[in-house]
Amino acid sequence: MLRVKDIMTPNVVTLSPEQSLRQAIDTLVTCRIQGAPVVDNGRVVGVLSAPDLLEFESVAGNEPEEAEDEDVEEWQEGDEWSSSYFTDLWTGRDEDVVERVATQGRAMSFLDSHNVAEAMARTVCTLPADLEVSNAAQRLLAAGVQRAIVTDDTGFVGILSATDILRAVAEHRLTVKQMVFVK
Repeated sequence: MLRVKDIMTPNVVTLSPEQSLRQAIDTLVTCRIQGAPVVDNGRVVGVLSAPDLLEFESVAGNEPEEAEDEDVEEWQEGDEWSSSYFTDLWTGRDEDVVERVATQGRAMSFLDSHNVAEAMARTVCTLPADLEVSNAAQRLLAAGVQRAIVTDDTGFVGILSATDILRAVAEHRLTVKQMVFVK
């Protein structure tokens, strides 16, 4: 019988509640993951995932700044899109291009001015490490989540994701046996 501890990811990338959203996104992108537990003083206090970030941004009331009328150029059907906005960012040899691009736009400052604690999901799905994988899959489905925190007597020991379960199926480590009884 396959257990959660047999297929979970034990060495998990974690985030801190104080990290900026920009730092958290950089971590998720660099590690090629869609979410991570948020740990404070060795205790899991939440989970941050891509959907959490999108929801937070949409609810946070991030209204666009008022523009002066002479700064607004309305696009009309038939007009070509101007690439000058992007080329203007890249021109000029005396300034650091990366810094100039990084400072452009409201979205950049939004990510720097909010932290993980503001956007994370505080309801965390947990699973015991010795739980049978088929039961764990049922719990993930019932909770409507893609990943769960795995715990044992010592506390947080890993994470089980839908991908871990799929990998076990693909590797033929997890099988379903059907029994048919005929009268």
